[in-house]
Amino acid sequence: MCLILFAWKSHPDYPLVVAANRDEFYERDTDPMGWWSEHPHVLAGKDRADVLGSPGTWLGFTKTGRFAALTNVRAPSEKNPDARTRGELSLHYLTGQHKPQAYIQENAKRFELYNGFNLLMADLSDPENAEMHWVSNRLMMGQSIRPRKVFPEQALSPGVYGLSNAMLDTPWPKVNHRVAAFAQTLAMDSGQLKNADHYLRLLADTHEASPQELPNTGVSPDWEKALSAAFIKTPSYGTRSSTILRVRKDGQFEMVERRFDANGTVGHDVVTGALTAAPGSNLSV
Repeated sequence: MCLILFAWKSHPDYPLVVAANRDEFYERDTDPMGWWSEHPHVLAGKDRADVLGSPGTWLGFTKTGRFAALTNVRAPSEKNPDARTRGELSLHYLTGQHKPQAYIQENAKRFELYNGFNLLMADLSDPENAEMHWVSNRLMMGQSIRPRKVFPEQALSPGVYGLSNAMLDTPWPKVNHRVAAFAQTLAMDSGQLKNADHYLRLLADTHEASPQELPNTGVSPDWEKALSAAFIKTPSYGTRSSTILRVRKDGQFEMVERRFDANGTVGHDVVTGALTAAPGSNLSV
């Protein structure tokens, strides 16, 4: 996942709205969004690549109101080919019982087993006490990315955010441009779970940044330019899926996934439903 735009408690009808693009090599084996047979309450795509660790996901949601999404931190010079797959972090949270902060505290010592990641986690199972957190196992020190050893609480305040392959709200061009477009689309959303195409359209932007706008993340200038678009398309690598998730205050939700290969759109699915109470929760919808 290389671009996640999300609004947390910033719409009168939706506590959570997410619009995200997953970028990956076209040849990487992937299952489309669906309910998992081994975890029937989890709605997500599945990474089928041969990796170390449990097959995971880049973005998922559960019937009890748990949300997780993941991006890689782009730092080619420090990449460890023997690290565990980062997608299992999302899955572990979605299938667990811990609240986001408790999950971070419980797993902080394991975060060093993974290459750089950003993990978003939300829990909407108790609407009066819904929470969302961001955690990364990397931090920025000047222009350098370093491993993080301490994980302070990162509960998110209500707002509109953008996350790519650096830290949360790092002002990369596509983050800045698409956050603005996302906020405008959100403002026009009536709250009726309609017009998901408006969100998909803003994710389909192929505009590339000018050379002076490009970050320096350790890849070649040509790659920096290609990766600067919200929707990426190269012969071997690009945006594989665009996902929209909207969760209403009354517990109704909709997840939309549009999938792509090198030649264009290859699939489009919509799943709707209503949240169900988790054991011990105060969900009342």
